[in-house]
Amino acid sequence: MKTATLTLVCSLALVGPAFAQTGGTANPSPIGTSGTKPAADITTPSPASTATDYRLAAGDKLRIEVYKDDKLSQSLQIRPDGKITLPLVGDLPAAGRTSMELRDSISAALKDYITNPVVTVIVVETTPQVVYVTGEVNKPGALTLVNGHMSVVQAIAMAGGFTDFAKRKDVLVMRKSAKGMETLHFNYKEAVGDENRREPLQLMPGDTVIVK
Repeated sequence: MKTATLTLVCSLALVGPAFAQTGGTANPSPIGTSGTKPAADITTPSPASTATDYRLAAGDKLRIEVYKDDKLSQSLQIRPDGKITLPLVGDLPAAGRTSMELRDSISAALKDYITNPVVTVIVVETTPQVVYVTGEVNKPGALTLVNGHMSVVQAIAMAGGFTDFAKRKDVLVMRKSAKGMETLHFNYKEAVGDENRREPLQLMPGDTVIVK
């Protein structure tokens, strides 16, 4: 009897610290209405959406998983026009979005066909994200975006700065979008002299900066 009591006391001594670390309660994993545990809704990058989240670009390879639907789950690549194509949904813009934004867009589109769709977007492989600087700069060429971000001011600095003949008040940014090729105008002198220190125009992968 003493031996059994001693064993019980030792067991409680070992279990106690672990029980305390969990706050004294054991929370079971959530179970779906069907009695099975739903697939984890995982995205890349991490769930905390911030301004520094990776933004998808043309050429990126993705894995789209729709819970309990093998036909809708797809491995695909973002096309040069920045879109992907999924069954039922059709074409969806992907380039320029985070994986979480794309996930939400797919989920919203599938609600017409599936009740409470659970969608996972995984970035399997990324393409190098570059922009191009040409014209009246000292070192024209391709520049790799740093963490997916770069402003026009930073790009010009990395391209060696302006030549003596550059028109700093009208720098052009050529950008491919779903509507076609867009031309954005950027006043470098105004941006640099801005006392409010507003964030300069941010470049996107594939942009071409033209300094006349």
